[in-house]
Formats: sequence, C-alpha cells, structure tokens
Amino acid sequence: MSVPHALPDTSPASLRAFLLGLPGVDEVGAASRTAMLGTRSIKNETKAWAIDTAIGMVDLTTLEGMDTIGKVRALCSKALRPDPTDPTTPSVAAVCVYGDLAGIAREAVGDALHVAAVATAFPSGRASLDVKLMDTKEAVAAGADEIDMVIDRGAFLSGEYARVFDEIVAVKQACGPAHLKVILETGELRTLDNVRRASWLAMLAGADFIKTSTGKVTPAATLPVTLVMLEAVRDFEAATGQRIGVKAAGGIRTSKDAIKYLVLVKETVGEAWLTPDLFRFGASTLLNDLLLQRQRIATGHYSGPDYVTID
Repeated sequence: MSVPHALPDTSPASLRAFLLGLPGVDEVGAASRTAMLGTRSIKNETKAWAIDTAIGMVDLTTLEGMDTIGKVRALCSKALRPDPTDPTTPSVAAVCVYGDLAGIAREAVGDALHVAAVATAFPSGRASLDVKLMDTKEAVAAGADEIDMVIDRGAFLSGEYARVFDEIVAVKQACGPAHLKVILETGELRTLDNVRRASWLAMLAGADFIKTSTGKVTPAATLPVTLVMLEAVRDFEAATGQRIGVKAAGGIRTSKDAIKYLVLVKETVGEAWLTPDLFRFGASTLLNDLLLQRQRIATGHYSGPDYVTID
C-alpha cells in the first residue's frame, strides 16, 4: 500500500473521505502471502529464541464470567513464573482481566508486569459513552496500566466513522497514563478493506495498540487479518513517525502458530516490532504449548501431562 500523502483533519467529512480513499486489499494476495510465510523452515536455535520471545509477548488472559479472585491470583503467579522449575523462562508481558479484577492482579504482580483490563462494555461495546468512560476510569484507578477497549462495530459498519473516532479519543483521554489497545473485532468487520479502515481509524484517534479480537467471536485472529494490520502500522509510521503496536488475540494456541506470527511481523514491519512494546499475543492456552515446546528443545523429550497447569 502507498502511504497517504496527507492525513485527514478531524472533521467527519475529511475522516470519511480518507478512510474510503484507502487502497483496497487484495484478499487472495494476503492469503497467499501469509500461507507462503507460514511454510518457512525454522532451525532449532532460532525456534528456541522465537519461543522465548513469544512467551515474553503473551498477555495471559482470563475473561470468563466465572472468574474468581483465586483464579486471577493463580494466573498472576503463572504469569510471573511460567515454569517454576526453570528460572530462565521469561515472564509474560501482562495479565489481562476484567476491570473489576484489575486491583487483584496489580496486587499480585506489583510492578513486575503490565495489568491489562478490558473495558468499554467488553465484548459487545454496546453501552453509552458515559458508561464506557466510567468503566475505563475505574479500571485505571484499580491498577490497570493498559486498557483494551472495543469499538462499536455497529457504528463502524454503518459508516459512522466520526462517532467511532470520537469514542476512541474520549476513552484515550479517560485512560490517563495507561496505554490504550483498541479491539477491532475483525471477525465482525466482514472484509479486509474494513480491517484496514478500522486500523487507520483507531490509530488516528490515538490508539497505542490495535488488537484483532475479543476472543469471543469466530474467526478471531488470522494471519491475513494480522498482515493487513501490520501493513497499516508500517504505513502509519511512514506517515507520522509514530510506532503503533499490534495485538493478535483469539485462536492462537500452539507454538507453531505463534512462530508463524513472529515471521509475519519480521517480514512485514521488521525486527523493531519484535518486542512486547509493539507486538503481543492475547492468549490463555498458548503459553502452555510454548512451555512444553521449550522444555522439549532443552531436554529432547516432552514432559508429562502435569508439567503445565490447567488454566
């Protein structure tokens, strides 16, 4: 994609014209490119590095209605020391919980990890702006230093781009010092053209990260969707000098899948994005497979079923 010559002002007409003027996405080409990158052969030494890198990029997540204080504390313990038998195992990047449990998570991890809280009427995003802003402020006050907000997909699909833009701006302000991850819920956006538009809309409104999914909708993260988002952050940096992060969330369960995403990152935006500051995995079960593969590389065999916890 060519970099836009001029970014829009914040007027609804200018914003709409800019987003609708973005070049279309070749969906067949995106699928072909990601399939080709997914066949890359990775040597064992590189695979070991990739697994440790992926562990350090995980937002270890629990977002269930039956979450308890005990479950969140156990999750935080695992996030801090993913493999208690091996102190060389890196910690994850963050724990991600509902806002009312952000204080419990912060107490458990101290300053060692980020605490991400979902907000803005997650996962639907269907609430008044006042409710969304209160949701955000309460999570930050409780200890969250990252907010994962959801956009109003109904408004976006209706072409109400300025409304979505204004909500993101307002939530960003309500975050204060906390970083803002904007969830596009790409499985509901229907086309890769919409994914590109939503990515640019979120970045123009002040997102620190753009995130694929809530994990509650199928499909969630896919390689073609993530490719389009990575291309958007690459082009946004070229246009503004500002680097925006990408979070792939939902459906990424194996080390093999995670490594495919890391290859995609390197080949699309370069090694500068291979850091938790600019790329994350939103996951609950992925960490277990990363730990099992890490142990196999170190010892030459897989551990028994009790080697990792059941989350």
